[in-house]
Amino acid sequence: MWRNPSHPDRPLHAIVQPPGPALFTAVRDALAGEGPAVLPLPPGQAEAALAALRPTHVDGTPQDGGAGVPADVAVVIATSGSTGTPKGVMLSATALRASAAASLRRVEASKGERWLCCLPVSHVSGLQVLVRALLSESEPIIHPRFDPRAVLDSGADHVSLVPTQLHRLVEMGADLSGFRTILLGGAAPRPRLLEQARDLGARVVTTYGMSETCGGCVYDGQPLYNVDLKIGEDGLIRIAGPVLFSGYRAGGPAPFDGGWFVTSDLGELAGGRLRVLGRADDVINTGGEKVMAPAVAAVLGTHPEVADVAVIGVPDVEWGELVTAVVVPTDPDTPPTLVQLRAYCRDRLPPHAAPRELRLVAGLPLLPNGKTDLVRLKAGT
Repeated sequence: MWRNPSHPDRPLHAIVQPPGPALFTAVRDALAGEGPAVLPLPPGQAEAALAALRPTHVDGTPQDGGAGVPADVAVVIATSGSTGTPKGVMLSATALRASAAASLRRVEASKGERWLCCLPVSHVSGLQVLVRALLSESEPIIHPRFDPRAVLDSGADHVSLVPTQLHRLVEMGADLSGFRTILLGGAAPRPRLLEQARDLGARVVTTYGMSETCGGCVYDGQPLYNVDLKIGEDGLIRIAGPVLFSGYRAGGPAPFDGGWFVTSDLGELAGGRLRVLGRADDVINTGGEKVMAPAVAAVLGTHPEVADVAVIGVPDVEWGELVTAVVVPTDPDTPPTLVQLRAYCRDRLPPHAAPRELRLVAGLPLLPNGKTDLVRLKAGT
């Protein structure tokens, strides 16, 4: 057991197993300074992260070539690596506690109330459920995978979900009033999802954040306690406060501008509320015009014949990129046509933002954290 926080290096133990009591104990000890730093990884998907992040131990076994982390680091979260080698976001116990405490304060959670973890603990959204439970002095309810019926029967007071999971519950017509809070993050919810969930009794709080901010740091458009926001001249969202990470384990320097973390997301502030416009790399350049893919998807998602949708840019000799809608039809036997969708966009978007191509699919590919896998969509797989 590691008990020397003054030492410059702290062992980093990778735990490659489904979420459960052992992992919760390891996270608890790491935050208390009584155990090594933890790198939680999902079974079957750990090879790239282990090679890039070089933990000192894997499931208790010492590793040749492994290296420790700075003494204040309690947890390392492996990034998805969808666009490159996993970097490894280093989070201190101080930052994780600050984030969890601010979350509990905002949702007015009480001591002893129970949190349900049905998200991967290898992602910061799942990890923070465990930290909130620790600060609430309650045992978390941990599900190894998402099962809608098990979620409804869990007896939990609070739960964190991604939109795909909430959609599954809404499709069941389930009574969602048993949860005091449903924190919803990881991706933008499809149109009407929040309204439908609230009609079923849900108290949904939308969240915005990332691994570098210990998860959600903006709730319903407003920053949590001690978190500051601003928009740079480049349009990118900048975040400051005690919830920020300590740096990357691998992959180069962290994008800081003074004390501000520079995100990859474009946004605007109006009336003290943050509106996220999308990632900077979600901008489609078509015919000399710039189109925000999430804005187009938001409009198309309100079409009654569209169950789910993503919008991507596809390389094109004439246009540079074609605005392409990837649509899951409400009824596969009567899917919408490109002509119909373009007409629907006519009064809602600039002409250049209407899709020029349409792909019909049975379902959108998802990353483990519930976000749409845009890399696979752009690759056509």
